Amino acid sequence: MGEKRAPSGVKLIAFAVFASLAVVLVVRSITLLVIGPAEFWVIGLLGVLCAAALELTWVRVGTVPHRTPVVSLPVLALPALAPAIPPAGGGMGLVVLGVALALLVESRRVSVALYSAGLVGAGCIAAVLVSAGMLSAGLPELLAVAIGSGAYVVFIVIVESLRRRFTRPQVDLGGLRALAPGRFIVAVVGCGALASGLAFWSDNHVPIIDSATEAIIVVLLGLAVTAVGVKAANSRTAMRRLLRGLIAGGTRLIEGNRAAAAASRLPGSGGTSDADADDIAEILCRAVEDTIGVESVSVRTQPPQPGELGVRVSLVAGLSQFVVAVRDPMDGAFSADDRSAIETLAYTAEAVDETRHNIGGLTVRANTDPLTGLPNYGSFQVALANINDNRDYSEAIAVLFIDLDDFKRMNDRYGHAVGDSILREIGHRLSDVVRPHDVVARVGGDEFVVILTHLKSLGEANIIAERIMSATGEPMTVDTVTVLPVVSIGLAYSAHRETDITELLKDADRSMLAIKKSRRRGGPSKESSINISGHRSSEMNDIVARAIDEDLLQIAYQPIVSLVTGQIWAFEALVRYTHPELGPLSPSSLVEKAKGLGRLDKLTQQVAVKAMAAANDFRLIEPRIVCMTINVEAGQIVPKRVGDFVEELAERYPRISLCLELNERSMARVTPAIRAQADRLRELGLMIALDDYGSQDSSVDALVRMPMDILKIDRSLVDDLDDVRQREVLTALQGFGDNLEYSMIVEGVENQAMADHLGALGIRSAQGFHYGTPQSFENTVARLEEFGARAVLPRRLPPLVDAAAHAAAPDSATDAAAPAGDSDVLAVPAPV
Repeated sequence: MGEKRAPSGVKLIAFAVFASLAVVLVVRSITLLVIGPAEFWVIGLLGVLCAAALELTWVRVGTVPHRTPVVSLPVLALPALAPAIPPAGGGMGLVVLGVALALLVESRRVSVALYSAGLVGAGCIAAVLVSAGMLSAGLPELLAVAIGSGAYVVFIVIVESLRRRFTRPQVDLGGLRALAPGRFIVAVVGCGALASGLAFWSDNHVPIIDSATEAIIVVLLGLAVTAVGVKAANSRTAMRRLLRGLIAGGTRLIEGNRAAAAASRLPGSGGTSDADADDIAEILCRAVEDTIGVESVSVRTQPPQPGELGVRVSLVAGLSQFVVAVRDPMDGAFSADDRSAIETLAYTAEAVDETRHNIGGLTVRANTDPLTGLPNYGSFQVALANINDNRDYSEAIAVLFIDLDDFKRMNDRYGHAVGDSILREIGHRLSDVVRPHDVVARVGGDEFVVILTHLKSLGEANIIAERIMSATGEPMTVDTVTVLPVVSIGLAYSAHRETDITELLKDADRSMLAIKKSRRRGGPSKESSINISGHRSSEMNDIVARAIDEDLLQIAYQPIVSLVTGQIWAFEALVRYTHPELGPLSPSSLVEKAKGLGRLDKLTQQVAVKAMAAANDFRLIEPRIVCMTINVEAGQIVPKRVGDFVEELAERYPRISLCLELNERSMARVTPAIRAQADRLRELGLMIALDDYGSQDSSVDALVRMPMDILKIDRSLVDDLDDVRQREVLTALQGFGDNLEYSMIVEGVENQAMADHLGALGIRSAQGFHYGTPQSFENTVARLEEFGARAVLPRRLPPLVDAAAHAAAPDSATDAAAPAGDSDVLAVPAPV
């Protein structure tokens, strides 16, 4: 709902005009009646009553009740009065007087009565003028009356639409039109037809009645009785709506209470809260809206204003509130039945709120450990299942199973009171160290569990576990006893939603028990320990296996450029996979899963085939493209794994150099056979690159012992080239490479300033976002066709980034790269 607009000058002027018009017309009609024949008083009184009855019977021309314009039809009294009291001779004033009296009784607001009466008076003037115009144009009288009465409806709808637009709150119509064309046309045509018929009958055409005055009286009485009958029928419909609304509203409140009660069983819900009261208030507002028909309804601290319907409601302890309904004054005033309905709904909401608090308190006690105030085992199980079921597949969680060692001995030595105090303090420390969205529970005598949510990596879970271990291991003094707690923590990490979440808890428990077994076998017994489970998600295993077995992997290509020529000379192939439901999968997780499933070699072969075919197409467009690189682990290059395969693949594309990037982490397991195979591949024309040099796992040993053609420098060594130490290291590595006859490529070049720094240091090849993000085959072809081998694209063009290229890249060897942000790209020595 939009906020109500403050009264504007236009609104005040419109009110003044219509109110003045109403007063003038009423005074004029009364004056004319005073000086007129006595029988006109009877007809005039009937005309006033007839107009009043017609005013209380509305025709809705919009499709949304109480939020779109309505039209009343007191104008129908004019043609009935016309033979005795013409419109200009006081008929319009009598209609206006009837409207004013009816609304004054219904709304008890003088301003609403005067405005509405004036609006009807203006509409009657418009109807009379249009009718006169039609008569002067030669149309029959009855047709002219019909057209004039239809013009009245058009005039009222236009004025009311403008008033609602500029002076009422902006309301949501649910995509429906404020004015329904069908309803509008029926209102115009119907009003015209009725007016024409009334004019015909009142003009002394009532059967059996010869007197014109009696005919007018009969027509006015019939019109008034009909209007009253329609009003009564509408009232019955409104009562049925009230009854249905009360039933539906009460049902909603009860159902909302059941849902809240179920939610309150979850750990960390805290039973009931002000948020629960907000939920009940929202349901109450919807129930009131559906029951009595309103423009807007709210629960607020301010009491209702004139023209609003409101009752007191208590949903928050110590706070006085009101449920207030607002209806457009022109849409009918609130009735006593409306007040009774809103009072009933407010009382129901209060009862539901009280019940919720009572149920919530019982639920909290049933699901809480009485000693520590933490959730108990049953509550923890519900929480774990809900967290797993409602998390995104990309959201990781972890379960920590925590055991307080030697607690039984402390309990026996110091007494149960001290033991209880120790458990309470451990519970407090756990609650203090975890994040607000994590869950802590006590599941046994000296056992606690923690659910870590919204994790990004296993490393993050381990960091939090270490904080927990540090906090719980601090000395504590209970009475006169000082103890140094020792805890065993089993950690099970889940990167994706689990099909059986209980397996995660079992893994955490087994990991914790492994520490205790180690202690019994002579392991460290006086210090806390963490053991990380090797848990893996069965859901992800199935997804990755299917993606590889059905060859569904996609490849993104990132350029490698020569800083000397400013041209692209190679591309690195990066594996990507987008699941139809889960979206892009993490490349690092993809590679690790493939490795665990024994499909790493198959994945590498699929990447190599697609990459070399793409390189051949790239070279047809741009002959400067001479190399394609793929990521492999060092152990994969032996003949029985992918060694023979890449030899045959390289022979198929003699004009493209295939470069195998060996991840730095895999170099720790290099054997003489692997080094011999690397030499053999180099002799056959393949290239060997050492990737990610300078990362945390880097060692000089890899530079000395592994034959290679390219050294790729990790971005961590170039993140601050203003640092003289980074520049000196790069210079030394460049000289080292020149002496040992290998080329060097610097990754992670983000901007021109970095490129200029590297050029000044004599670096000859680079890759990074400055030269292009990883792109699909189609986007890479489009780039080469438009810009050729140009290294840096014009700034006027947005980067060609597709969804596959934006998937988080792994730091695993075969992902075809480290994270996309690392600008990893397979490379071959740049021509200089």
